[in-house]
Amino acid sequence: MDARSIIARLRDREGLSRAEISWFARGLASGEVTDAQAGAFAMAACLNGLSSDERVALTLAMRDSGQVIAWDLPGPVVDKHSTGGIGDAVSLLLAPALAALGAYVPMVSGRGLGHTGGTLDKLEAIPGVKTEVSEERFRRIVESVGAAIVSATGSIAPADKRLYAIRDVTATVESIDLITASILSKKLAAGLEALVLDVKVGSGAFMKSMDEAEALAGALVSTANGAGCRTTALITDMNQPLASSAGNALEVMEVMEALTGVDTGSRLFELTARLGGELLVLAGMAAGADEGAAQVAGSLRDGSAAERFARMVAELGGPADFVERWRDRLPSAPVVREVRAGRNGRVVAIDGRALGMAVVHLGGGRLKDGDRIDPSVGLSGLPMLGDEVVPETPLGTIHAASGQAAERAETALREAIVIGDEDVDIPPLVCRSIG
Repeated sequence: MDARSIIARLRDREGLSRAEISWFARGLASGEVTDAQAGAFAMAACLNGLSSDERVALTLAMRDSGQVIAWDLPGPVVDKHSTGGIGDAVSLLLAPALAALGAYVPMVSGRGLGHTGGTLDKLEAIPGVKTEVSEERFRRIVESVGAAIVSATGSIAPADKRLYAIRDVTATVESIDLITASILSKKLAAGLEALVLDVKVGSGAFMKSMDEAEALAGALVSTANGAGCRTTALITDMNQPLASSAGNALEVMEVMEALTGVDTGSRLFELTARLGGELLVLAGMAAGADEGAAQVAGSLRDGSAAERFARMVAELGGPADFVERWRDRLPSAPVVREVRAGRNGRVVAIDGRALGMAVVHLGGGRLKDGDRIDPSVGLSGLPMLGDEVVPETPLGTIHAASGQAAERAETALREAIVIGDEDVDIPPLVCRSIG
């Protein structure tokens, strides 16, 4: 086999065998496939698409291009993946909640991408926490705590790492087939038995329309199940932030309020329970999604999830007393400025992407690879669609490193939150289930 003939067959829609796709993935990992050939493969896949069998084969081939973890544990090995949104800190709640119920969660997560925040960046807002750990330590934390949220090592799906970098510079990032194989190859390398997917749709999501979200969710679910991992997806609303904060330490604060019983009525809490309920059904730990959601909510309310979170934080290098003293431990920004509505009306629209980019420009995300993140900055007290406002009503609070940065963020915040007099059609938190 050779890369040129494989690319030609994909270009001409002749169909690729599992052996051809496996050979190409191994070539991506080893370097035998050149950057030019990888780019040509990505463009052919983007323009012509892959069949469902080809998508499964590419996912498995990229998974198998590196290390695949095998577990021998007394409970099911499960995980969750989100396509990214604003104020989405579900992973920090769900992983310890599931661990408290007897599941094991080896969560290999990512950093901020574009306007969306990253789970690892949020977790590392806790002083001392380091998410880059060896496989041996990863295994030890999962086995002892039940959950570990870590970054991928270089040995996890190296073919995907190579192809992802090529896609980023060849305008092929949007390919649903390649997105699907990329997400799942890394997730399945963690040795999962069940997976729940949170596919966001709306102004703060990468998928703006329901058609786009349904196409991605359908591809992810069918491919994961075809690869042998029991999987379902929820399409969830991102036309407004999931939490009232956006920014790393600020979102951790909301997580801690949910874990310690201060706020158990939020959209963040509800979605965590809903996703967990789906996952417990897949894992055989609940007869139905409502029963599973109640179990997850119970572990959050009774303190057992908080206890697992505390142990995970300590194992990753954070303070042993973080759950008891989180208000003292998290960093705070030197400039805090409240922004008021300035008029009567109601919140009729929220540009989630604009809010996310405001946090990025404050220093809470990356404009380019290698940028340092300021964990203390961001936005808090954000309103929800339909909220009534008067001139003195806060539209949010800006947490910034300087007065100049706060002024820029205020302009962005006012532009992102639209106040009007018309009625608002508020979408449901969970739009539909696929699986």
